[in-house]
Amino acid sequence: MKLVSFIIPSYNSAAYLHQAVDSLLVAEDDVEIIIVNDGSKDQTLAIANEYKKKYPNIISVIDQENGGHGSTINAGLKLAKGKFFKVIDSDDWVDEQSLLRFVDVIKKHLSSNADIDLYITNFVYEHISDQTQFERDYSQNFPTDVIFHWSQMKKKFKYSKTLMMHALIYKTELLRNINFELPRHTFYVDNLVAYIPLPYVKTVYYMKLPLYRYFIGRADQSVTLKNITSRYQQQIRVIKLMSDAYSYQLINQLPKGLKSYMKHCIAAIMIITQMFTVANDTVERRKDLKELWVYVKKQDPKLYRYLKYRSLNTLVTFLPFKLKSFVMVKSYLYLAKKIKLG
Repeated sequence: MKLVSFIIPSYNSAAYLHQAVDSLLVAEDDVEIIIVNDGSKDQTLAIANEYKKKYPNIISVIDQENGGHGSTINAGLKLAKGKFFKVIDSDDWVDEQSLLRFVDVIKKHLSSNADIDLYITNFVYEHISDQTQFERDYSQNFPTDVIFHWSQMKKKFKYSKTLMMHALIYKTELLRNINFELPRHTFYVDNLVAYIPLPYVKTVYYMKLPLYRYFIGRADQSVTLKNITSRYQQQIRVIKLMSDAYSYQLINQLPKGLKSYMKHCIAAIMIITQMFTVANDTVERRKDLKELWVYVKKQDPKLYRYLKYRSLNTLVTFLPFKLKSFVMVKSYLYLAKKIKLG
């Protein structure tokens, strides 16, 4: 049995795909690696097929027309045979020793019939240009190395800190049972991966383990200020999907720890969405931000009131557009410098 299906969405990834795949091969037959070529125009597909030929029991290749990050994850989920499901972006990789430790933990849990819906690990921002690192640690929030439920969370999340896709390994069956599917041709779908499945998760296991290595420093990355400025409408689409997923009333019915986190998460993504939108001052952006608030209010007045009047968004929501832009962009640049987003 394959313990983990690692999905590698790949678009023009020839320059760095080797590192992602090689870092996973250390786990050998305990894992499967599904490389999804998303209509690449370089040698990505050829490289993927070379790996498949060399490791036919470990590596599979999906070749599809370009559909965006979400479509590659959807394709990988349909094919996955592993007990658990993990996305590895093609320019990222895993720490090999951490992966072996993680696989050992899964084996121990399966041998004892422990039922885990979600594994959470730390991840590391790897800033290649100056060889510095920033580890996102969740040990203040979760019990470590024990199976727990959401009501047993240790501490609330604060400020901009959220669970990110890089930290999450879901049970494959859980994602399939909820018919989890991401939109095509949309950036920032990782926000949906780290939000929509959570209410279906009953048992969680957190390891203070720096498993995922998140490459930072490439000019075309979606998290750079230049790119988030140009792609703000994609982020608006994502926050609308998040607000559609669960009503404020339903969130309030969730277990205590999860209820608190879901509110925090959607509020954090809304404030990021506002920052994306106000990064430049144009008539269109002013109109789009206003329309976003109108949309949320129409869909769920209670969620609207929470986001606008009772969350972190309250700090900036009522500022004039130009001042809001100044404050939010400066804040983003401060955080970006701290973790070197570029």
